Amino acid sequence: MNRLHPLSAAAYALQYGFLWLSAATILTLVLGGIFGPIDSAWVPIAAPVGLVAGAAYGIAYFYRFEYGITPDTFDVSSGVFARRSREIPYERIQNVDVRQGVVQRLLGLAVVSIETAGGGSTEAALNFVSESEATRLQHQIRTRTADVRDRRHERGRRDASATTDERTIDEASSDTETERTNATTDLDEPVPDAGESAAEPDSTDGTTTSDSGPVSDSRDRVAGPDSRGPRRQHLFALEARELLLYSFTSFRPAAAAALLGLFFFATDLAISLLVSAARPFGGPANLGEGSPTSYGILTVVSVVNGVVTAYVLSVVYTFAAYYDFRLGRAGGDFVYERGLLQRYSGSIPVEKVQSVTVSANPLQRLLGYAGLWVETAGYGPDSDSGGSQSAVPLAERGRVHRFTETLTGVESPRFRSPPTTALRRYLVRYAIVATVVVAAAFAVTRVTVLERWYVAAVVFVAVPPAAYLKYVHLGYYVGEDHLVVRRGFWKQRTTVIPYYRIQTVSTRRSIFQRRLGLASLVVDTASSRSFSRASPTIYDVNLEDARDVHGTGRKRLQTALRERARADDGGPGLTVDFT
Repeated sequence: MNRLHPLSAAAYALQYGFLWLSAATILTLVLGGIFGPIDSAWVPIAAPVGLVAGAAYGIAYFYRFEYGITPDTFDVSSGVFARRSREIPYERIQNVDVRQGVVQRLLGLAVVSIETAGGGSTEAALNFVSESEATRLQHQIRTRTADVRDRRHERGRRDASATTDERTIDEASSDTETERTNATTDLDEPVPDAGESAAEPDSTDGTTTSDSGPVSDSRDRVAGPDSRGPRRQHLFALEARELLLYSFTSFRPAAAAALLGLFFFATDLAISLLVSAARPFGGPANLGEGSPTSYGILTVVSVVNGVVTAYVLSVVYTFAAYYDFRLGRAGGDFVYERGLLQRYSGSIPVEKVQSVTVSANPLQRLLGYAGLWVETAGYGPDSDSGGSQSAVPLAERGRVHRFTETLTGVESPRFRSPPTTALRRYLVRYAIVATVVVAAAFAVTRVTVLERWYVAAVVFVAVPPAAYLKYVHLGYYVGEDHLVVRRGFWKQRTTVIPYYRIQTVSTRRSIFQRRLGLASLVVDTASSRSFSRASPTIYDVNLEDARDVHGTGRKRLQTALRERARADDGGPGLTVDFT
């Protein structure tokens, strides 16, 4: 078993030291206000005691943390008082993510996260190991995971061959008993597994191979004589022009959350800056001195400044996060690297991919660009904690469509649109929203000095185009091997789902849909969903069409599963050779 880097002891000592210092301080203050014998003046004594005790616990945690690579599992043992031992089978490992912040890169350290297909949380995290050790772990775990996958596929081929031979033998006459026995004996002989050879023993001495370097490194193309495992091949690199376009045409909600956090911690300074910014446009001279009109101007200026600041933060974050994005392949895995200040590298097993999504917002579509995202078992496409699930953040739309067709083998989709009844439904829906906006404006004029509430009725002008844009961006295609779902205007998503990846197809009908004879189909896969990202849904189709798609999808799902069970290769239905 191995230990973490010695600097991890100092990191854990600081982490637990300040944590216990805070806990001791708060506990002393709370208990001092409840129990008389405890005095809040004890804080100067309790705080250093908590700091020392926490630092001691952090150092003990470092010495009690061990990890190791075994032939079948990756083992981790941790805990000071309560020990926890985990054996993570290689077949469950989905990603080995290596993350480096600015300080970690200066010190030559890295954080290694082991992600499994069981959920969105990290199964094991190594804080910290050296860069060379992180590279060794990432390569060896990836190699062993590929070996497990190859052995499983080889067993599938042997089982399929054995089944075929047994059927042939059963049909032969009884006078061929000896030949049947010999055939059975031959089938029972072990077949060498892919990746297991006497000439290629496991490398556990920390030697890196062709799979360990950056995507563009020369070792990606020429493997060393002692290397094992798949060779890394370059697939895609985000060029400077595409990176800038992606940064300026995307918006990260995390930027707005960060802005709110800054406002919360520096409220007085933020208000002072906003008042100063609004003053040249007629805003109040001071926050407590002004007319209703000046306060209205202050509100408008504050909103504009907030939006612009959040956008700038989003541009900076996206640029830093996807700087030098490179995608490659190593055997049956996508491997990627990205990041300016904080560097990420990891892999996306293609056999874990549940669906492929082409996405683009209106500005990206106007410029002729789109992105390609994949969803894997247990993780969604925006799961930055486990590494980006973006295969191509942004590229020319035609190029992305070719990538998708080659990656999935999907036929050119001929989308079917919902009936016009759905368009009428959207008109009514947005008309109700516009009515609520006008009613709210009227209520505001009743309790403030503002007048002309009827100006808000201009929102009704946007109702027809909003309903039409929602309607024309909906569609679905039922192919021979894939179900393709298109939806969304502000963020148009076209999702390709192989039938064998479908978990359930459920029909949902609201009260209004039942009155109109409509239904929506929700297609679930094994990938997890977040609050902002729902399952691919075919919206507002006729009930008869919904039932037909439901039945067709169920039949083709069973057919796809049978075909995959009979396939000789037993391999994934997707390919990593999409360039």
